[in-house]
Amino acid sequence: MKKAQFIFCPLGGSGEIGMNMNLYAYGKEDDQKWIIVDMGVTFADDSIPGIDLIYPDPGFILEKKEDLLGIVLTHAHEDHIGSVAHIWPELKCKIYATPFTAVLIKEKFKEKKIDISKSLEIVQLNGRIELGPFEIDFVTLTHSILEPNGLSIKTPAGLVLHTGDWKVDPNPLIGNNIDEKKLREIGKKNVIAMVCDSTNVFSPGRAGSESDVRESLLKIMEKKDKRIIVTSFASNVARMESIFYCAKKTNRQISLVGRSMNRIYKAAKQCGYLKDIINPIDPKDAKKVSRNKIIYLCTGSQGEPMGAMKRIINETHPEVFLESGDTIIFSSKIIPGNEKKLYQLHNEIVKKNIEIITEENAFVHVSGHPNRDDLKDMYGWVKPKCIIPVHGEHRHMIEHVNFAKEMQIPQTLQIENGDIVRLYPGNEPEIVDKAPSGRMYLDGSVGVSEDSKSIKDRKNLSLNGYLEVTLIVTNNGKIKKPVISYKGIPEDEVSETFIFDMEDEISNICRTFSLGNKNQEKNLIESLKQNCRRIVKAKTGKKPYTNINIARI
Repeated sequence: MKKAQFIFCPLGGSGEIGMNMNLYAYGKEDDQKWIIVDMGVTFADDSIPGIDLIYPDPGFILEKKEDLLGIVLTHAHEDHIGSVAHIWPELKCKIYATPFTAVLIKEKFKEKKIDISKSLEIVQLNGRIELGPFEIDFVTLTHSILEPNGLSIKTPAGLVLHTGDWKVDPNPLIGNNIDEKKLREIGKKNVIAMVCDSTNVFSPGRAGSESDVRESLLKIMEKKDKRIIVTSFASNVARMESIFYCAKKTNRQISLVGRSMNRIYKAAKQCGYLKDIINPIDPKDAKKVSRNKIIYLCTGSQGEPMGAMKRIINETHPEVFLESGDTIIFSSKIIPGNEKKLYQLHNEIVKKNIEIITEENAFVHVSGHPNRDDLKDMYGWVKPKCIIPVHGEHRHMIEHVNFAKEMQIPQTLQIENGDIVRLYPGNEPEIVDKAPSGRMYLDGSVGVSEDSKSIKDRKNLSLNGYLEVTLIVTNNGKIKKPVISYKGIPEDEVSETFIFDMEDEISNICRTFSLGNKNQEKNLIESLKQNCRRIVKAKTGKKPYTNINIARI
């Protein structure tokens, strides 16, 4: 008889940074049980108009949902939990999360008017759950958010450590230290593979500590005598607490600006964090405070169009305004891909004679991911037989493979989304098959595939414009003058004549069809569409999205 298999399969987050989603399975081929670790999103750029969020295509696991035992979440960053509320309604399984992550999950489902309380199981820090053949130990780590967890996933075939996102922070300020003792204990249990974060593998040394950032921020703020505004990732509660700390030390009041900043603040308070801090004041009240006695902490550190920071600089925020001589501190990393819009925002700031401080000119941020020395520590504690890099672009993961080999890790395996990795049986983990994987786009409130007609049409509209022709056909089969309208088509003295050319062409085409015969209507519409687009292309160089309407009266 065939042996039971222990399987790992990433559907997102391997070969890219963002939208992490990982599957584990155990059992014989005809009787495998599955779990999902994380369900994240990534953010769309301007190349996909109308789309904000992208998440992994869950089709592969949807086919196996009868054998799905649950969703286990490592921490509350959007690239790990952002798609849960979009995918879960098709799965309707249990969700397991530590208290802080659970609060934010409840909020996501509340926005979708779904009561998730019966399906959401709260796991205490360093807790343990059993799902069928899986014994899962939560391991407290340190990261740039509260309650980050590694997962020790044990089956009858062996044990895997799934690190999630982490770094080694010797003084995390808020939350617990990394549980080195538990990691060392796991390392004594013959770890067949460690599925590990690769984000900072190119960075030497250590990621750094939040306590060092706090001291640097305080030194910077003590020298400022005007208004200070700090923008950071809302999810970094330790950084948030540091800004509160600096406000108290510099005898300033603090005001939170932005919905997600207030949401994270309330969630942290609800879970028992942020106890010994001053109370924030409402932005409406902050307007009455002297310039040298206020700090604003706001969202929008990546230059998001609707983020608080962008609205403040554009002078469209109803409560917060800045003046010459004020200071803005970007206490965050520039996410790759956001450089253009962020530097544009920086230029708008300095043109207003406002001082700007970023990670490029001051020590105001540390990463939440492991540098090379942090990785060395983890290797030494866990002693895995094999390193499987995830959470990185291909260049990060290839470098992680090379680094693990330098560190004398016995085996490494380079993978990408969709690879089905057999962890056991076999002498070492290997890729044995390929699962269908891809991306889903959140189009409004509807999840659509990459080749969705709505996305193709919108791209076409954004590139070529829109043309609409309405033919009014009388009951005796004659047409009135066509009604032509268009948007996004360039005009000059030459191109303006395309309307007259089109009217003539429409008349000529209609003469070749019997307008009283509805059976010919489909062919007529197609002929009109092709010829109208051809005329616009000849005059303007654009091939607009074209719609033909036939109205019979």
